[in-house]
Amino acid sequence: MTVHDVAPRLPSLAALRNLCRSLAMLDAILSPDWEDRYYSFDACWADGEEMASMRNGSGDEYSIVFSAAGAYVRGFDHEAPMSPYGNDGDPWPGVIDEVPEVFKPFVEEPAFTDEDGVPVVTACLWREATDDRWRHGVIDFPDGRSDPDGAMRLFELLVDRSPEAFQRFAEDYYEVPVDLEAVRHVYGLRPLSQKLVSSLNSEVSIVDLAEDIAEIGYPQPVRDVI
Repeated sequence: MTVHDVAPRLPSLAALRNLCRSLAMLDAILSPDWEDRYYSFDACWADGEEMASMRNGSGDEYSIVFSAAGAYVRGFDHEAPMSPYGNDGDPWPGVIDEVPEVFKPFVEEPAFTDEDGVPVVTACLWREATDDRWRHGVIDFPDGRSDPDGAMRLFELLVDRSPEAFQRFAEDYYEVPVDLEAVRHVYGLRPLSQKLVSSLNSEVSIVDLAEDIAEIGYPQPVRDVI
């Protein structure tokens, strides 16, 4: 799987944004320590911009910037043969060459480049607000690898958007049982209750999650639940 396979399987801009908020909220419950989280979402990343992110702690990551212009997706697999660090310090040809002007500032965004200003990217997609589909560059992928740009691993839960997929991921990553009905609740962006939170992590309260709920832009709990 490459970005060419991922693009037609990604949902609409609104649906992807909602999914990313759900992933971040679930991780906030399962992992109170932000530094240990896999998925995050910042609804106030910059003026008029929100950012969803993933980092696996081993050097792989993605960032998705949502704005009025649409969405820009940057993924980096540190072991991918298309890494700029195995290509004379330059992004693989075609990966970011065709990014539209409206998203070019994100290509050079310091948070997405290294200390030398090199874009840290192996996979890139974008979708303008007026587009009817996700787009990517024309890329000649290296032979001999089934996942040369890392897209299959990086965007797995964005392609398989089932609550069951998150349950499998979380039980493997956090090594705890994960209540499927609770995952379905959060995937539906329904307000949290203490009972729901406790079913995922008995050591976390809704009060503890107040800052995370605000940062993610997740629906607020109803007053009498707090």
